[in-house]
Amino acid sequence: MRYSSDHKAQTHQRIIKEASVRFRRDGIGATGLQPLMKALNLTHGGFYAHFKSKDELVEEALQAAAAELDAHCEMLFSQERPLEAFVDSYLSEWHLTSPGEGCPLPTMSSELGLRGQHSTTTDAVLAARVRQIETAQEDTQGLVMMSTLVGALVLARSVEDPALAARIMEVVRDSLKTQIAENEKADQ
Repeated sequence: MRYSSDHKAQTHQRIIKEASVRFRRDGIGATGLQPLMKALNLTHGGFYAHFKSKDELVEEALQAAAAELDAHCEMLFSQERPLEAFVDSYLSEWHLTSPGEGCPLPTMSSELGLRGQHSTTTDAVLAARVRQIETAQEDTQGLVMMSTLVGALVLARSVEDPALAARIMEVVRDSLKTQIAENEKADQ
């Protein structure tokens, strides 16, 4: 059977998209190549026609997740109250319950860090968010805010009690928004 000239590129992108979801949702270590390829109706051996290793796929999947996040944040930071929109979105019920579609930092970067696998894409994701936050609030606390947001989401996703998860999200969201309001008052 002959495939179109762009078939390999389309298949490559399908693998990246599926891996990006699975790595964020299930973790890198828990995502096997065979089940990943089977979910796409592809053979395990076919994986190596697209990637040299799982590590290469991890980096490309992280880049794809970063591109999704960049597009979402571009929209959030173009709003009238960008920091509040960003905090509300990051600590939303949807983000809590949709790890496969959200920011890759809470899942992928923590696992990569534990493995000692550093990623320039993680650096770029973090730098882009910090830059957007610091530009919006005209100070240098973007790293503190990102660390707080990622930490709150990790904790909320890991607790068993849904009420506690909701409380973590609410308390951190309210605290950050209070800090934003205080910074705005100080700037006036």
